[in-house]
Amino acid sequence: MQLRKVVGALVLVALVAGVGCSRLTFVKPKFKRDFHQTGPEYTVRDDPRDVQRIAAIDQVALAEQGLRTGQLADAESHAHAAIKADPASADAYTLLAMIQEQQGNVAGAGPLYAKAVTLAPSRGVVLNNYGAWLCGNGQAAASLALFDRALADASYPTPASALANAGSCALQAGQGERASSNLAKALELDPGNPVALEAMAESQFQAGHYLEARAFSERSLAVAPASVKMLQLASQIEQKLGDTVAAARYVQRISTEFPQQRTVPPGDAKQR
Repeated sequence: MQLRKVVGALVLVALVAGVGCSRLTFVKPKFKRDFHQTGPEYTVRDDPRDVQRIAAIDQVALAEQGLRTGQLADAESHAHAAIKADPASADAYTLLAMIQEQQGNVAGAGPLYAKAVTLAPSRGVVLNNYGAWLCGNGQAAASLALFDRALADASYPTPASALANAGSCALQAGQGERASSNLAKALELDPGNPVALEAMAESQFQAGHYLEARAFSERSLAVAPASVKMLQLASQIEQKLGDTVAAARYVQRISTEFPQQRTVPPGDAKQR
């Protein structure tokens, strides 16, 4: 009887913009979506079920490649093929959800993330992604339970991702103490985590700790591409610290780096 060994190993880390915090506050955090498929080593004995499972793994790999390279139509086709081969593939549903978001179908991605959770209810990556979707779509408080479940997965390779997301979402949900705790832990594990740095800058600003907010905003801008929202927050921070020149400098960066954005005065939060 023919034997063959197949090892599936696939990693994708995706940063996807989320929906923002309180209308009275400042930046729209980016949630960290991630995809880690670490496939076990399979010994296939010509069992049709094994063959289909391996076929699904191959299709998931092709879908991930298409998503990573921006070939979304191809990625979607491969994700559907993976689901057809193995309807129990949480990886395939997760990737299909990510593809839907990249195509602009944010609402359609939600049920796909939820389906992945039903198929892999204790898998950290799957739970983190669905939590990020919930938080980004107005369900910040509900998302926190998903992040807690993700962190309970001892095999989850990037707990800083779930901690950063949880901190950002706790901030949105008005749970400042939890937000500070989650964000501090995220930064202990990953000092350059852009999600945690951005949310910590906002948290410190809300608390009136403007020097600390400046430090986190500067770190955030150093490790991740600038966004209009982050530059506006940095401008607000400098305005509070009395450095009107620095505040104006951040507004000038918005005009230079985002010429399509209507210029706002230093420290103005109306565009948030």
